[in-house]
Amino acid sequence: MEGGNEKKMKILCLHGFRASGSFSQKQISKWGSLRHGWYCYGTHRLCLGQPSNNLCIYKEVFLDGIFPAGGKSDIEGIFPPPYFEWFQFNGKEFTQYTNLDECVSYLCEYIVTKGPFDGLLGFCQGAVLAALLLGYQAQGKVLKDHPPFKLFISVSGIKFRDPSICDIAYKDPIRVRSVHFIGAKDWLKVPSEELAAAFKDPLIINHPQGHSVPRLGKPSFLLLQFIDCISILFLNFHPLKFEPLPLDNGHPPKQQWKQSSEAGRRPWLRRPFLKKELRTKNLICRGVIKPK
Repeated sequence: MEGGNEKKMKILCLHGFRASGSFSQKQISKWGSLRHGWYCYGTHRLCLGQPSNNLCIYKEVFLDGIFPAGGKSDIEGIFPPPYFEWFQFNGKEFTQYTNLDECVSYLCEYIVTKGPFDGLLGFCQGAVLAALLLGYQAQGKVLKDHPPFKLFISVSGIKFRDPSICDIAYKDPIRVRSVHFIGAKDWLKVPSEELAAAFKDPLIINHPQGHSVPRLGKPSFLLLQFIDCISILFLNFHPLKFEPLPLDNGHPPKQQWKQSSEAGRRPWLRRPFLKKELRTKNLICRGVIKPK
């Protein structure tokens, strides 16, 4: 692919409760290398096609909520204001909502005028809202003139609990390729699993962290599926390939090694996947063959 002619995803990113688009951008920066179509693993690099440090495989649009934060933000002292919220709700019950219709109308107008968008990404309240838009679009309630979304990435997202909303948005399984990051220590773990169940064939990536955007750590079969999902949908590349990283005086680049909190370097980083093993896993996650 030549620079400027490559196909890029266009992803609308919706931040969490009483946060901001700028903070969401900082959170997603943890996934930085995936923006360039590669993921490092020990001495090798997992590629979605022709990797480049100068080209991005997707373009994010970070939007601020339409209402100023109506109370204290959890990120005060961590990230500078201003902070925003998409709508208001009645505490932990999460059954009554204020300004939700206005928020939905605003987002639909933005998506139509600034789009089209290939996918939606949301954290917490942003994921709740993004899933609602996908469900409403599937039922013909909103975004009738916008192409169906191809991808949804949810981090700590949950469902609305108002029956009048649920009966429409989650009436049928939502047929959008979805990836759900769910933290083992997240207080929204169970509700996040319920949201994933509202989608057809969701990919659930469990991580050991809490209510946060996780770092993409040790490679796993699920992470390979996540990467392969993106490559198949948007890039039309041969889904995956593994290539050696350039050596620095006979050793892998120092930044590709991770430190263990217990002792020394992690031994699993020293062994790259075998090509045959990688190819097999790739075929499994594409549904070409079944796991043994």
